[in-house]
Amino acid sequence: MAKGNTPKAIRGTQDIFGPDAEAFAFVAETFERVRKLYRFRRVEMPVFEKTEVFARSIGETTDIVSKEMYSFEDRGGDSLTLRPEFTAGIARAYLTNGWQQHAPLKVATHGPLFRYERPQKGRYRQFHQIDAEIIGAAEPQADVELLAMADQLLKELGIVGVTLHLNTLGDGDSREAWRAALVEYFGAVKDELSEDSQERLEKNPLRILDSKDPRDRKFVADAPKIDAFLSSDARAFFDAVTSGLDAAGVKWTRAESLVRGLDYYRHTAFEFVPDEGSAAADALGSQSTILGGGRYDGLMESLGGAPTPAVGWAAGIERLAMLVGERNDPILEAIVLLEHDDGLVAANKLLSELRAGGVVSDIVASGSTKKRYDKAVKQDPKAILRVNETGYHSISEKGQNERLTAVLKRRT
Repeated sequence: MAKGNTPKAIRGTQDIFGPDAEAFAFVAETFERVRKLYRFRRVEMPVFEKTEVFARSIGETTDIVSKEMYSFEDRGGDSLTLRPEFTAGIARAYLTNGWQQHAPLKVATHGPLFRYERPQKGRYRQFHQIDAEIIGAAEPQADVELLAMADQLLKELGIVGVTLHLNTLGDGDSREAWRAALVEYFGAVKDELSEDSQERLEKNPLRILDSKDPRDRKFVADAPKIDAFLSSDARAFFDAVTSGLDAAGVKWTRAESLVRGLDYYRHTAFEFVPDEGSAAADALGSQSTILGGGRYDGLMESLGGAPTPAVGWAAGIERLAMLVGERNDPILEAIVLLEHDDGLVAANKLLSELRAGGVVSDIVASGSTKKRYDKAVKQDPKAILRVNETGYHSISEKGQNERLTAVLKRRT
């Protein structure tokens, strides 16, 4: 390749470095710590699956499947797709690996996902999510536990000014009755709806409720509400979720227009949304949802499995990192300053002992003696450990460091 023709990064991807990378890592590390508190088991999923896994589980009519998936044919002639979300792959694994024996199964994962969409603030073509799922639990307590976990995660990330928006989609019968009422209501004004909503009317009428098009919004406010169609069982389920959240100290607000368009969603649907005028809303702009999910009791059947209750959520790491803000590199606790090259073996031994003792440390071992000292001071460590040709010989430090003191004590 000719000089100066270095390939550029692919549009919609990003190279994360410095404080941004530290914020990204902080989100993932906090998620790992919180999921262990709730005893969610870690899973690692393939980055690509057979296309039918996503086409059948996400729905052939959705924008994700029809417009946004990275699909390709491999050398064996199979149609494969880079995963656009985690839930479908986890559901496939649950069925093909015999994970039913572990039900109710609590699993969590994080990693990259891929969607071909227009890049914008906080949204990329390769992006990253954290994901938590409970499979095989039909009780509302599973919903409460997942939501309490999400709420605690956001608090431990230091994200404030965010509220849980909550709705119920009812059970299968409730949802079907509501769907029929929506088709009748919107059908009467079909010609005044947006083109997308006219198309959704027969296939996916619930999705009209979260349309942002002004032509649709003027009809949404008076559209039939799910509460009028809830069975007694569905109402009791939602009441159990809300009372459980109250007991857990999770603040929530009812959001009657919050829906999930796919037929396999049941009961609870939820999103954590920045409060209007909050710093979180300012940071994210129009991309307001930072964590969302719901109960998807009908998904396993779409993949050929037995009816299996399940509930889960996902959140974009990039968005959470934007709310966390820039984070600095770990504080440098000690620098080993090599004053004479003959002391290199001793310096490396000392450095190894420091790191084994949990001390964040580095070494300066190049340049003239004065330059080495200047480099060490410039990095502003808590302590400088000087090593000459005879080995370690002195320390200058700012205050006491218990881990450093313990390491040096063991050497004497």
